[in-house]
Order: sequence, then structure tokens, then C-alpha cells
Amino acid sequence: MEESERAHALIAGRFTRSEPRERVREYLSGLVAGLERKNGWTLAEHAGESGPDGMQRLLRKADWDIDGVRDDLRDYVVERLGDPAGVLVVDETGFLKKGTRSAGVARQYSGTAGRIENCQVGVFLAYASGRGHALVDRELYLPEAWSGDPARRRDAGVPQEAEFVTKPRLAQAMLARAFATGVPFAWVTADEAYGQAKYLRVWLEQHDASYVLATRCNDDVFSLSHGAGRVDEMIAALPPRAWRRVSAGDGAHGRREYDWARIPIRIAWRPGRGHWLLARRSIKRPDEIAYYVCFGPRRTSLAELARIAGSRWRIEECFQQAKNEAGLDHYQVRSYRAWYAHITLSMLAHAHLAIARARIAEGNTPPPHATQSATRYRRYADS
Repeated sequence: MEESERAHALIAGRFTRSEPRERVREYLSGLVAGLERKNGWTLAEHAGESGPDGMQRLLRKADWDIDGVRDDLRDYVVERLGDPAGVLVVDETGFLKKGTRSAGVARQYSGTAGRIENCQVGVFLAYASGRGHALVDRELYLPEAWSGDPARRRDAGVPQEAEFVTKPRLAQAMLARAFATGVPFAWVTADEAYGQAKYLRVWLEQHDASYVLATRCNDDVFSLSHGAGRVDEMIAALPPRAWRRVSAGDGAHGRREYDWARIPIRIAWRPGRGHWLLARRSIKRPDEIAYYVCFGPRRTSLAELARIAGSRWRIEECFQQAKNEAGLDHYQVRSYRAWYAHITLSMLAHAHLAIARARIAEGNTPPPHATQSATRYRRYADS
């Protein structure tokens, strides 16, 4: 509860009126309560309200700065979990939906379901460090079909400036916000949906942002020792001695060990930086190989690249925790604005749970800013 109050105090200034400011406190409280479902009705009942109108109004129409809360959330996570060795992780998750009226809904691949389903897809950015991990940014993916359907866009409240943008471009926008605000990190990682976008890799290098990005088996790269070719063919040509057994970090069931190999490659040259093609091979099923294109400090070890590649599981854990504990996918809203409002508040609720866990694990006391934030909140509440 103490961490919950601290999280609420941090965003109090984003609300111009006391009613939505107090209601968001109840909304956040309900999101982390042990409710089976966390939608407008159940959250209203938990807050002692007779119906869901107030909670729905908070998401759909109330005057508050949703993107400002996103920024406060990111700063909150960085202040509590920040580390210069942190990792920014990009991934997407699906939200299964019925009907065709919810903003961005379409028959598209959902990693949650593992198949093509009628769903919305959100692209997310997580921050991970040795102290914990939490979601810090989000974008709703609008399939291309939505661009040419003005009536559907109007009904879902999609603003004119929201056009079709590829998922890697959405990831780039979120990373740009993190870079601009000085989020401390050492690496960026993502799966092949993002790693195969060469323009994203080029952009990261232009910002001197080290990365380990998964890519497809048929991606083409150039190696001084192997020439140009497909990544799977280059890795297949390696001798057995090129492989080393390395842990990718601890998972839910213990150490996650694989066989790893890498080849220096040349994409673009920067002083003190190197490029590698990295491969991860299953110990039990040697024919299962994942491939990564990497950029970072020239002295980076194979073990370090493996650790960064393995850190992507943290955003998957964020999704699981946010859905199970903070109602990330429990919403019953259709409009574009309401999606961003609920998702942002759910991310904040999940972040305060993650930070509370970190405080317990470390035995830390609240930082000095916490008292200042609480005082600031009380000043807003009294106004």
C-alpha cells in the first residue's frame, strides 16, 4: 500500500480536477486487488460505486494527461530500478477481442494465442536491470486496413494523426523517447520481428545504442572470414569447437543453458565497436537454432551477448505479471483513448508491484523524493 500511494502521488499533477484524481486512486487500487476480473464493473464495485460510469468516464473522457502519466511511470521505474547496465526490451502482446469496433482490432497474429486471431496488438518497451523489470512505454498497432476506413476510425475515436506505422517504427518511437529522457541502459534487445528490420538496426547504431536483436535464418550478412551469405549457412559451417555452453541467465526453472557461437561480421565500422552474428543452439534439440545480429563494444564477450539475448524473457514475464496481477488485458473499452488510458494505468500498477518486490528484496527504505511526492500529492488533494 505504501508503494501504491507513492505511485499515485507521482501522477497527481496530471489531473486538473479532484474527482478523476481520486478515482484513479481507486482504479489503481482495484487493479492490484485480488479480483477475478478487473473491468469497469468490478473496479467500480471495489471502489464502492453503484455502476461503472465513473470508471468508464475516467478512461474515455476525463481531463487528464495520459502521456504525461506514461512519462511519470517511466521516470518512476528508472528512479527505483535504474542501472547503467540496464536493458531496454521491445516486444508485443495480443489482446483477444470479439467484434470489429475496438480500435486496431483485426485478424492478425497474436503471440499470446500463438496463431492468427481477432485481436488488438500492443507494442511495448520494458526496462530491465538487476533490481527488477517493468513496462515503461506502449503503442497500439493500427493495421493498414484501418487507414482507409474513416467511418470506423471515427467510431473508435482514432485521431487523424494516428496512421499505419510498422511495429519496428513504433518500437523506434518508444526507444527515441527513452533516449531523449536519459534512461540509463547498456543494451537493447528484441525478437526477430524487430531485428529483421535493418532500418531499426541502422538507427540504433546512429545513436550508438548497443543491441542484440534476433533475426531470421535467411537474413544476409557479410563476414570477412565467410563472405556474404545467409546466417544459417554461416553458422552451419562452423566447426564443433566454435560452440560454448553458456547460461543465458536464471529462469523460472533454474539456469537456462544453451550452446552459443558467434562470428565477427561487418555492417558498418565505428571505432571501438564490433558486429557479430550470434547463434543459440538447444542442448536437447541441436537442430533448434536461434540467430541474432549484434552491435556493441568491441571487447564484448560471448557470455555477455548470451546474457543480453536471454534478458528478453523479462518482458514476457512483465506481460504475464501485468495480465495476471494488474489487469492489463481485462479491459472492456473500444476507443483509442480508452485503450491508452487503461494500459498506462495497468502498467503503473504493475510497476509499483515490481518496485515493491525490489524494495522487499533489497530491504531499502523509500528514496528522499518519495516524501516530497507525497507532500505534493496532499497539496493537490486539498485544492
